Amino acid sequence: MGQFNRHQDLLPTIGCDQSQHELDHADPDLMRRSLLKTLGAAGLSLSFPFSLAHAGAAALSGASASPAAPASSGATRQPILVVVELSGANDGLNTLVPYADDTYYRLRPRIGIRPDKVRKIDDRFGFNPSMSGFEQLFKDGKMAIVHGCGYAQPSFSHFTSAAYWHTAAPNTGEPYGWLGRVADAIDPQLTPNFLVNIDERQSLAVRSARHVPVVFDDPERFARKGLRQSRPLLDNAVAADAGSASRKYLDEVAQSAQQASHLVRTAWEGYKTPIDYGIISLDLPKVASMIHAGLPTRLFYVSYRHNAFDTHVQQAEQHGRLLSYVSDAIAGFIKDMQRIGRADDVSVLVFSEFGRRAAENTSLGTDHGTANHMYVIGNRVRGGHYGEIPSLTDLDEGGNLKFSTDFRRVYASVIEGWLGHADSKSLLSGSFDTFPLFA
Repeated sequence: MGQFNRHQDLLPTIGCDQSQHELDHADPDLMRRSLLKTLGAAGLSLSFPFSLAHAGAAALSGASASPAAPASSGATRQPILVVVELSGANDGLNTLVPYADDTYYRLRPRIGIRPDKVRKIDDRFGFNPSMSGFEQLFKDGKMAIVHGCGYAQPSFSHFTSAAYWHTAAPNTGEPYGWLGRVADAIDPQLTPNFLVNIDERQSLAVRSARHVPVVFDDPERFARKGLRQSRPLLDNAVAADAGSASRKYLDEVAQSAQQASHLVRTAWEGYKTPIDYGIISLDLPKVASMIHAGLPTRLFYVSYRHNAFDTHVQQAEQHGRLLSYVSDAIAGFIKDMQRIGRADDVSVLVFSEFGRRAAENTSLGTDHGTANHMYVIGNRVRGGHYGEIPSLTDLDEGGNLKFSTDFRRVYASVIEGWLGHADSKSLLSGSFDTFPLFA
């Protein structure tokens, strides 16, 4: 559903708690700047279909904001990126098993997956037995596996490390997400519905200085959400008096929320697919419905939620189930894109905030670690292995894999090689060598 998240009282603070006289006579430029500043500071996703900068400019100039509409079938197709987060720190070593390395079995004598069980993709590695979808994607040449991804001075806190990955700025306090910054850079005209986050609440990754992401969970219940006293403002937005530019601005914003929820619901209600996404779909059918409907979204963000991959205890069976859900959902999504003729337009990026410790623990699980794999998947991906494979015999002092690939190299590769924005350096606050991941 549409999210005001923990800051859902913002609009009442700006508008509804003020008298009508104050609202009608407020300085419109000051009011618009104040609202935009508050949104940027809070990272608030209002689930509106166009950016507040666009809406405010239209409203305050006396023009009407254009309704967000699906892209026409004849429009030039632009590359679409779907980011999938595996929250909780997925165990990379039991996802992509180094079955040819005896050290793996010495480190994991009880939870290590035996060579005759893995889904072998070459003479060194094989996927977890539950990952038939990933096995086929790799063998079809549609999957790039990037090894050893991490960053210097790693944090073992889920919250902190996830924030570093979300912002692509470890140890800096960067307020905006990397995908939000990408949206601002590649879409300076602030296209409606450009950035979509399907979740219960907005991810830091999509927090943007200029775009306002569309954020929802259930398309059938996607609507505005606010405090009781704000409902008249949100639900009964009508044309304001000609002299009240600030009120008109807020009305335009409220109306835009209605348009966004209508477009998402319409896309979902009109989408039917024979493709099996498995037991847990990771919200990817919702992504597929919006792509099929022709919405101009180029950046989608979904996640396996609630730290599901934090497998400290009795890992084997639980982890296998989780991986089967991920593998089936992503493989199904790629098949669905093929079915609707959009497979060449879409790439998927899969990551987790860190990996697990190389050795198993006494509870038949694994503890927080460091380096991990990232996966890039799609028709136009150059499949294969990328990056230096970390050594299982040369661990850090905590028994963790030493990272060999700064994760921002993968972000840079996607930004430049897939999304076509040459200046990844300014977005990532540093220069990172790219991998040739795309054909």
